[in-house]
Amino acid sequence: MFAYTLRRLLTAIPTLLMISLVIFLLVDLAPGSPLSEIPLTVPPEVRAKMIKAMGADQPVFVRYVLWLKQFFWIEPMYLLDGIFGTDFAGGAQRIISWQSKVPVFQIIGERLPQTLTVVGSAYVIGVLIALPIGIYSAYRQYSWFDQAGTFFAMVGFSVPTFFTGNVLILIFSVKLGWFPTIFDTNLAVTDWESFYKMVMQMALPVTVLALFNAAEISRYTRSSVLENLGQDYVRTARAKGVREAPVLLRHVLRNSLIPVVTVIALGLPTVFGGAIVTEQIFKINGIGAALIGAIHVSDLPTVQTITFIFAVLIVAFNLIADILYGILDPRIRYD
Repeated sequence: MFAYTLRRLLTAIPTLLMISLVIFLLVDLAPGSPLSEIPLTVPPEVRAKMIKAMGADQPVFVRYVLWLKQFFWIEPMYLLDGIFGTDFAGGAQRIISWQSKVPVFQIIGERLPQTLTVVGSAYVIGVLIALPIGIYSAYRQYSWFDQAGTFFAMVGFSVPTFFTGNVLILIFSVKLGWFPTIFDTNLAVTDWESFYKMVMQMALPVTVLALFNAAEISRYTRSSVLENLGQDYVRTARAKGVREAPVLLRHVLRNSLIPVVTVIALGLPTVFGGAIVTEQIFKINGIGAALIGAIHVSDLPTVQTITFIFAVLIVAFNLIADILYGILDPRIRYD
């Protein structure tokens, strides 16, 4: 397992390098730039200083190498500075937002708690809902519960999050007035009252993302459990008189979770993509809002960095899913 993990980590390096190059070039070649917002009345020498301050006067390959070095080396050094109170970074130049003139990772650090609070809660709730629904739907195939679960999954997976979010706001916020329509990012949980307010404002965005996640995961779980229920080892266990609960939980569920792990592990990074839309609907000042705002003003360093972070998450969770295969199924050997 260790040798396989090491090989995968080494394979991930050229993969991430290729992804970073594609992201950097695509964003850099996109139309629009803060340079176009500089008035024509600005003197040429002032314009040249502004362009140099942005680093836009360098060739594209030089800018790419510098950005990559800052992402993988300088920014982690600043992280160690904050943890240990040292000077690992040595005053090196960080990735700076063209719009706000502050380090991009500082913006991410300020926005990340809001995104993780909503996305993390939604994903955990979605998984906890999906697994029992998928397992019981497969065990009671074609029952009313299975039919209801299939309907729920089709609706949850087919309806886009922006539509679900607006419908929930219209019904539960505008008509009934049960929940706030805007997420208060300045709310700090200090007592039970503030905790209640936090739960209430998280209810709708978490519900939107959790329904979408649960719909997909429940269908994969049902399909995998159905496939294993028809295997010979299940009939053999039942013929030996093993009770139904141990057959389902100890044998069927363990084998059925192998493909489901892939969906759960690889689905977490993609939830951030859905969170981008959800944050716009509920006015959550998270990573998605930062990305959309950076795109509107052509803040290239911010767009490149946040997009690449999403790519790193996908590669990382892909590796985690492969490692979990060997833990769940002892028949799988990587060495």
